[in-house]
Amino acid sequence: MTQDKKAQQFGVTPQSVDFNEWYNEVVRKADLADHSPVAGAMVMKPYGSAIWERIQRWLDDEFKATGHESLVFPTLIPMSFITKEADHVEGFAPELFTVNKIGTEVLAEPYVMRPTSETIIGHMWSQWLNSYRDLPFLHYQWGSVFRAELRTKPFLRTSEFYWHEGHTAHADEAEARAEVMAMLNLYHRFCRDVLALPVVRGEKSASERFAGAVATYSIEGMMRDGKALQSGTSHYLGQNFSRAFDVKFQTREQREEYAHTTSWAISSRIIGALIMTHGDDKGLMLPPEIAPHQVVIIPVFRKDNVDQMIAEAEALAGELRAQGVRVKVDKRDGVTNGFKYNDWELKGVPVRMELGPRDLESGVVVVKNRTGDEKETLPRHEAISGMAARLSGIQQFLYDRARAFMQEHTVTVDTYEDFKAAIDAGKWVRAFHCGDADSERQIKEDTKATIRNVPMDGDLFGEAEEGVCVHTGKPSAYGKRVIFGRQY
Repeated sequence: MTQDKKAQQFGVTPQSVDFNEWYNEVVRKADLADHSPVAGAMVMKPYGSAIWERIQRWLDDEFKATGHESLVFPTLIPMSFITKEADHVEGFAPELFTVNKIGTEVLAEPYVMRPTSETIIGHMWSQWLNSYRDLPFLHYQWGSVFRAELRTKPFLRTSEFYWHEGHTAHADEAEARAEVMAMLNLYHRFCRDVLALPVVRGEKSASERFAGAVATYSIEGMMRDGKALQSGTSHYLGQNFSRAFDVKFQTREQREEYAHTTSWAISSRIIGALIMTHGDDKGLMLPPEIAPHQVVIIPVFRKDNVDQMIAEAEALAGELRAQGVRVKVDKRDGVTNGFKYNDWELKGVPVRMELGPRDLESGVVVVKNRTGDEKETLPRHEAISGMAARLSGIQQFLYDRARAFMQEHTVTVDTYEDFKAAIDAGKWVRAFHCGDADSERQIKEDTKATIRNVPMDGDLFGEAEEGVCVHTGKPSAYGKRVIFGRQY
């Protein structure tokens, strides 16, 4: 392969030149996803799907371990359901896909492709719930939802995207709010320990709440261009949807009460967060905990020893698998070793091992971490026995690097001029705000920045402080600085 063809195959636009184009090229060249013939929708390719499957598996196990049960609801929802909760319909009306006809029959009432499922779940709960003894309802489902997007981007914003949505119903507010925080903290732990993503937990401002919610909490991550990505949400819905759908029960005292409900979700956009938090100018850089292949072994062979070297590579893979390591042996023929090295760098596999005839004779293997440029030649037993520690080190390195980047690109300001300059420089801004919706709207019009969240006490950037609004000069409404940033 010529250098030009090699560059075309593996090269990606540097992040510093065009971050948007870098992202699009990585998604395509790393075989994560492709455009579909349906406008705004993507096809998740096997490698992208393998990452999503690992995300699903980890979260699904956690949901079940905390007593949640999965169920499946239909994709189509009667239009009248959407209109029953006033804030909900106002929030989602511009994004709805509608179905007006089945076959040749025009429907008396259109259906909508679910943008989310609070309404239809509330309808069913009203038929299932009778007594306080039935509660809590702890439900979730995996599936896809549909929202019309003007500007689409694979994983980040697509007309159809994949997620889980949790829905719970409780006898009182305290228990419901505890559920909301438990799920927010679960998402935080998942991002930190599995995806190596530092995220800021906090409450959304009133202007940024989920349509119909009493309170919305989010986890916010910083991408390597300085923009924020809302990576998960957890909502306290109060009794809004219960009243709209008559979800009520008999209390111990034989009174009739409406249930307090919650909803929460992480979607496939979290894969976009993985790409944009950890990737570099070579492509993906996957944390070992989520990587489909933690190690790729490349047997270096000639025409006369192909079978032998593949067998030796498989034996090496078997020793690693016995320790719980996910291993891929690259047996492809007809492509150079250099092609394979570049291909797996692009796909972000945490560790590459090379095994050639001379290595075999010497009892060594060549090992390279995706996070560094240097190769190491190690005794085979040492490479195998040290793999768990190596992978753990890579996981921690990626988290520490991303956290340091977030801290370095977050600034504290007290004047609106400094605020605008920092946002234009691609920073997150910590500033006081008065909580006025008109002020938020004006800031967004001026700078395209929004309040990402009000950080929780004890969380990253969540220190209690008093001050005056950076925009209006009025007293702070939150008792601390909030996080502003441009978002995806």
